[in-house]
Amino acid sequence: MNVQIVEVAPRDGLQNESIILSTEAKVELVERAVRGGARRIEVTSFVNPKRVPQMADADALMAALPRHEGVTYAGLVMTQRGLERALAAGVDEINAVVVATDTFCGRNQGMTTAEACDIAASLVESARAAGVWSTITIGASFGCPFEGEVPVERFTEVLLRVVDAGPDELALADTIGVAVPSDITTRLALAREIAGPDLPLRVHLHDTRHTGVANAAAAVQAGVTTLDASIGGAGGCPFAPAATGNVATEDLVYLLERTGLPTGIALSTTIETAGWLEEQLEKKLPSALLRAGGFPA
Repeated sequence: MNVQIVEVAPRDGLQNESIILSTEAKVELVERAVRGGARRIEVTSFVNPKRVPQMADADALMAALPRHEGVTYAGLVMTQRGLERALAAGVDEINAVVVATDTFCGRNQGMTTAEACDIAASLVESARAAGVWSTITIGASFGCPFEGEVPVERFTEVLLRVVDAGPDELALADTIGVAVPSDITTRLALAREIAGPDLPLRVHLHDTRHTGVANAAAAVQAGVTTLDASIGGAGGCPFAPAATGNVATEDLVYLLERTGLPTGIALSTTIETAGWLEEQLEKKLPSALLRAGGFPA
């Protein structure tokens, strides 16, 4: 079984940083990811630059990115206007977000979860009409920084709405990094039961409490073959207190490759890029492999 890693460092990895990288540096990050073997890359988000200034150059970035055969660029969208910008910029995929709790959804998107479900359904419909792949991500699938535990009844309600919207892919996000492997197993089983056997599932795992790699292993054991990761473990959510980055790409690659699951990602190249990104952001990134290296050396 091959496992596909969606590289999210250019979007999730940069959206919460105090240092805003230039468009040229972002292009370099994407190009380094491509050279390292990444084939699906979430490059930016088409959101209000006043709320997320790190993503203000989304249109310019898409225009500057070289195209490579077999490489797709995704953009995160939350509104019809954002979708129009993304389509005009030439994205290959869109990722719409529905946060599972009203409080967090209000902080993140300025609306209730039910309203976000309606908008996500409209975005999926428009993307399909344009021939663009769509993912809906359920944020805070495993816990909310404001409301705490997300009850299974609430999660089920949101799942039903999201699946009914008809995306090409469904992603569950541990936005604040609270899940443990048993949570992953349970909620993925529920998602599979509701979504049926044909809808691809994906997980987005923040490593806030250092459970990201263990949770990724649990997801793979549950049959998921698409995982998000961020080079160096960079990232966080501007609207979630104390949330840190996604599981580091190189840490995840090490786990999977040592388990005998090919990813197509070159470990040494990715570690080198993590070091480069650390220099760009002028901060120490949480990647374990960046410190310890691979094994055997």
